[in-house]
Amino acid sequence: MTGYADLVDPRSLSVRHFAGVLGLVALAALPFWIQPLLGRGGGILAVVSVTTALFFAMFAMSWDAVSGYTGQISFGHALFFTVGGYGSALANTELGLPPVAAILLGTALAALAGVVIGGPALRLEGPYLSLITLVSPLILLQLFIVFSDTFGGELGLPSPEPLLPVGGFFGQAMANFYVAFALFCVVLLVLLAVTRSNAGSVFTAIREDEAAVAASGLNPAKFKLFAFVLSAAVGGIAGAVFVHTVGKPQPSQLLVMTVSIEVIIATIVGGMGTITGAAVGGLFFSLFREWLSGVEAAVPGIGVSIASLDLLLFSVVTFALLFFLPEGVLGWALRRGRTLTNRESASGDAAPDGGRTPLEQVVANYRDALARIGGDDDD
Repeated sequence: MTGYADLVDPRSLSVRHFAGVLGLVALAALPFWIQPLLGRGGGILAVVSVTTALFFAMFAMSWDAVSGYTGQISFGHALFFTVGGYGSALANTELGLPPVAAILLGTALAALAGVVIGGPALRLEGPYLSLITLVSPLILLQLFIVFSDTFGGELGLPSPEPLLPVGGFFGQAMANFYVAFALFCVVLLVLLAVTRSNAGSVFTAIREDEAAVAASGLNPAKFKLFAFVLSAAVGGIAGAVFVHTVGKPQPSQLLVMTVSIEVIIATIVGGMGTITGAAVGGLFFSLFREWLSGVEAAVPGIGVSIASLDLLLFSVVTFALLFFLPEGVLGWALRRGRTLTNRESASGDAAPDGGRTPLEQVVANYRDALARIGGDDDD
């Protein structure tokens, strides 16, 4: 994990920005370079798989915004993805709202769910948030089954209208991809802006020492609730747009417990507490699992196809990454970059910010921001 000062270090910004922009450009051009490699049919299937992976990456970023930064671990984050998806689908199919309005309503419902769940739980010390988020999806699933006439039970709801309707399977797949890619970029930029702001620095300080943040005069509960509701809203809009593109509003796609666990693993693999790492981990997790499930080659020595062992092999690879790179792929890359940068610096350089501790610098930044907007910052 990295601090605010590391993220804005001008000595490494250019390389990181160049790599990020290059990755986004390659991703945006995917439909054009993947088809010559895989053919038209294989290319379309690859575009659909990447579209699904983009939504999973957004889901991972939403989880990282609260759990990776504030340290408040959510074990049932799929609930917000589901509330956004079901809320939007019902608003479109039952209320007749156009897709854009339905998506906004689904997002608002997910944010409201974040307030209802996070408001009481985040004011208490201990594992209460983790316990509540662990149980909440199970309660919601039972509600779907009991009120199956409204929510469709285990089969779910009919697919709502496409957000961007285009004729033909190929055209619709392309439209869905670029809708997902545009939303992915917006979510990435918004979460990076928030987590690299003064509020994001307070998030990190809460994760490291909540008592010290409270002693400094700041209100940790307020910042934790803000992070939680923001995370819920991002998960909600991802779920809402998902059901209007490549997904279907049904529990097996949105609400099963494995989805909440998978997003945690993907974020840790990519780099917890980095947003970009969560995005990379989400893309890798979804695409690697999809690729393994389609490999028909036999495993040497046992004569069993890789596809039939996809979950086992995927678990082994994931375990290896977690064991050898506990800080995540991006965390490892950032640590390597800082090591190389530090070698170029003189060992006797003065401490930044007049020798203030990270927490003291966080508080100072926050108080400066309040002063600029005319806030009351009395001790």
